[in-house]
Amino acid sequence: MSIDTQAIIKEYQKDENDTGSVDVQVALLTARIRHLTEHFKTHNKDHHSRRGLLRLVSQRKKLLSYIKNNNITEYANLISRLDLRK
Repeated sequence: MSIDTQAIIKEYQKDENDTGSVDVQVALLTARIRHLTEHFKTHNKDHHSRRGLLRLVSQRKKLLSYIKNNNITEYANLISRLDLRK
């Protein structure tokens, strides 16, 4: 399972030149987190990658906090599109 970066950027960008908005960054981080989570189901002793996963989760949490503080409707929309909360 590889991450299709261009497809994720296309789906979450706000205009055609947008590749680094907060929405796109969160979507890419979420894809990487899900990919690493699948990796750990078979490689449970890979502690170096686990440290990287924790770093990615922390970075995503900070970006989501930024969106939540600036635009709550955009935050709610992004959360539902990424299926992050139950």
